[in-house]
Amino acid sequence: MIPYKEKPFYLKEEDISWVEGTLQAMSTQEKIEHLFCPLAFDTRPEALQELLSRHKFGGLMFRPGSASQLQEAFRRAQESSKIPLFITANLEDGGNGIAEEGTYMGRQMLAAATGDTKTAYRLGKICGREGKAVGVNWTFAPVVDLDWNFRNPITNVRTYGSNPDKVLAMGEAYLKGALEEGMLVSVKHFPGDGVDERDQHLVTSVNSLSLEEWEASYGKIYRSLIEQGAPTIMVGHIAMPAMEGFYDQEPCKKVIPATRSKHILRYLRQELGFQGLISTDATPMVGFACNSERRTSVPLAIENGCDLFLFTRDLEEDLVFMREGYEQGILSEKRLNEAVARILATKAALGLPKKKAEGTLSPAKEELAVLQCKEHRQWARECADGGITLVKDTKEILPLDVGKHKRVLLEVIGDFPSNGRVAEQFTALLEREGFVITRYVPETLETIFADAKVQDFKEKYDLVLYIGNIENASNQTTSRIHWHTLFGAGNNLPWFAAEVPTVFVSVGNPYHLFDVPMIPAYINGYCHSPDVIDAVVEKLMGRSEFKGISPVDPFCGTFGTEL
Repeated sequence: MIPYKEKPFYLKEEDISWVEGTLQAMSTQEKIEHLFCPLAFDTRPEALQELLSRHKFGGLMFRPGSASQLQEAFRRAQESSKIPLFITANLEDGGNGIAEEGTYMGRQMLAAATGDTKTAYRLGKICGREGKAVGVNWTFAPVVDLDWNFRNPITNVRTYGSNPDKVLAMGEAYLKGALEEGMLVSVKHFPGDGVDERDQHLVTSVNSLSLEEWEASYGKIYRSLIEQGAPTIMVGHIAMPAMEGFYDQEPCKKVIPATRSKHILRYLRQELGFQGLISTDATPMVGFACNSERRTSVPLAIENGCDLFLFTRDLEEDLVFMREGYEQGILSEKRLNEAVARILATKAALGLPKKKAEGTLSPAKEELAVLQCKEHRQWARECADGGITLVKDTKEILPLDVGKHKRVLLEVIGDFPSNGRVAEQFTALLEREGFVITRYVPETLETIFADAKVQDFKEKYDLVLYIGNIENASNQTTSRIHWHTLFGAGNNLPWFAAEVPTVFVSVGNPYHLFDVPMIPAYINGYCHSPDVIDAVVEKLMGRSEFKGISPVDPFCGTFGTEL
């Protein structure tokens, strides 16, 4: 029995009647299709209308785009669906998670580095307000993974750090802010990422903690957020042998992603008492797809405890796999009805049926004015100012002085489309201060030894400034520095750290000291938002103090990085 009147639904009799009546009126095929929340690649209103005339999905997921175009697309999609749709997005960093014009508040780790839960609360408010203005009603956030393995390429600045208590406090604050704005939230990624150093997009990662260790960390976080009424939880493609063995009473000998693990999903329901909606993570990921035939893993994800199936590898094929799984008894009638009922109950708790009946399901064009409004812009600037962290300055290079450091060799490290913007903003700001900037260009075989003499290099530059712009992104096996060099020579590598004042500013990965321990001055900005870059320069010049407190160990527990 689903506790409709209790946490996290709190439905009234009229809501329950809508859920039960809607479920009863649905055909088996409609129920099966309602389990799906595919990624919509074509946002043209006519394309969405055509898609929704053929299929009765529970929701649609969208990537960022033009706010006005997406708002119109969402409106047409809702008008084309008899049952209100979940419109979902990854609103982890601000309204920019759905709208190109949205406020980029900052990565979660930047918010955590301020040490103030008010920042995470504001992040939730911005995501709720701006997402809702576009037409989104469900954010796949907050991320409450623990960044325990500095080599993990996907958790990183996407988390609130490594301390369970701080992650919980920040997650609670985001939850409160978003829910106050009427935005459905999804706590992720159960049972917890960040122990392994691998990305579940590429492999089924493993949470190797004992159950006792898990309960004292991840379990503490999830139990508290469930108690506070977290409405949905996203389950990751993460194996957890200890949780598997809890019910079998024997060591686990299989790699089973949580998204189709009957034991891990049972633990979430029975031991943690979660009664809300459970979503898979994106199912095209290798972490979901590689351990069993997709024909069976698709229906098993629902049969074993998930309620909503996120994304598809091939839409039509996955629909067939789910239908065949039902016909063959892999997906039972009971679980099909339970899953759809939870989807409908969540929609009722969010008020979607009433809004559809009242004609208020889609926002008005005027509501887009909230995007990057004055208050949100101020919050973003305060987040940047409060989070940027001075990790070390062992040679007291800072603050920079045009008189001593006038000729600067500037290098932006990374291979991302944002590199150009980041380099241009830093260059413009520093030139405005009076510095003469030379932008590093990767050497060719002919030029690599042009500045081989130490004395020539020292006479040419007064300061070397590295900007680490290695973004937190999926489908990477590592998130490390890759040098443009040959045989360890060239001006790309910090061979000169003892010769010329050298500063490293990371606007991404906070762990670069692992690769550049010889650099004496190191700063973490956690993200490359324009506000962060502005604030970094203010702090480099000594006009603003460094206020951030690192939410992780930036020294990576490695000898020499602090020196």
